[in-house]
Amino acid sequence: MTDAAHLRARSEAEAAPLPPLLARAEHLAGTVLLGEHGRRRAGMGNDFWQYRPVMPGDARRDIDWRRSGKSDAQFVRQLEWQIAQSVMIWVDDAASMRFSSDASLPEKADRARVLALAVSILLNRAGERVGLTGQALPPRRGETQILRLAEALTQESDEDYGTPDLNGLLPHGRALFISDFLGSIDAVRAALTSAADRGVQGVLLHLLDPAEEAFPYRGRTIFESMGGTMAHETLKASDLRDRYLERLAERKAELQSLCAATGWHYGLHHSSDPAQSALLWLYRAFDGGMSR
Repeated sequence: MTDAAHLRARSEAEAAPLPPLLARAEHLAGTVLLGEHGRRRAGMGNDFWQYRPVMPGDARRDIDWRRSGKSDAQFVRQLEWQIAQSVMIWVDDAASMRFSSDASLPEKADRARVLALAVSILLNRAGERVGLTGQALPPRRGETQILRLAEALTQESDEDYGTPDLNGLLPHGRALFISDFLGSIDAVRAALTSAADRGVQGVLLHLLDPAEEAFPYRGRTIFESMGGTMAHETLKASDLRDRYLERLAERKAELQSLCAATGWHYGLHHSSDPAQSALLWLYRAFDGGMSR
C-alpha cells in the first residue's frame, strides 16, 4: 500500500465514528424539549421577548407606541437578555472508560461522548458557547463547533484512569466533567478546588457500569485494569464484595461532599439507564440550577 493510500485509509477509519456519534447525539438532543432557557429574561439584547404594561419609572422612550395604539393601555417592549455563557467540557478518555460488563450495554466512554455532544448541541441551540478543556478547543457557537467537538471526543488515552484537565477553563465560566472517577480522588479534589477558586460553576456526572455498582462477581475471578497495567486474581470474589461496596460508597460520598463544598452539582448515571434521563438532568442543571 502506498503512503497516500495508507494515509487515506487511516483518515477514513478515524473519521468513521463521527457520523454515527453525531447522529445519535442529535437524536438524543431532539428528545429533550427545549423549555424557556435561563437566559430568557428582560435585559440588554436585540431579540424581542415580550410586551408588558407601562409601570411607574419607565421612560417615555421605552414605550412601544405602535403596540400601545391598539388598546387603551400603554406597553413597553422588552428585549431578551443576551449574555452568552461559556461552558467547558472534560470527558474522561482513559482506558477505564472503555469498560462494559455486558455486550448489550454501551461502554462508559461511548455514553459519556454521546451525552457530552448532546448537551453541547442543546447549549449551542440556546445561544451558549461550548468548548473542550485540554483540547485547544476554545468555546464557540455554531454547527462547525459541534463538528469539532465530535471529532475531539473520539480521541482516546492509554492511561488507566483519567484526571480532570483544567486547561482552557475560563474564569467565572461553567464546566461539565464526565468520568467514572475511579482514579485518584486527590486529583479530582484539586481540580474542583482550583475551578471553584476561579469562580467556575459546574456539573460533575459520575458515570458507572451497573457491574461496578453491584459487584456481581463470584468464585475464581481475575480483575484486570482496562489498560492492562494492573491485575488481581482471587478464588472467592464474593469475599471482596462488602469491602468494595464500602469503598465505592465512600468515593461517591466524597465526590458529593466536594461538589457541595465547591458549589458544583453532582449526578450519578449508570450506563444501563436511559441516556435521555441523564441528558435532561444535565440540561436542567445548566439551565436553572446555576445562578447567572
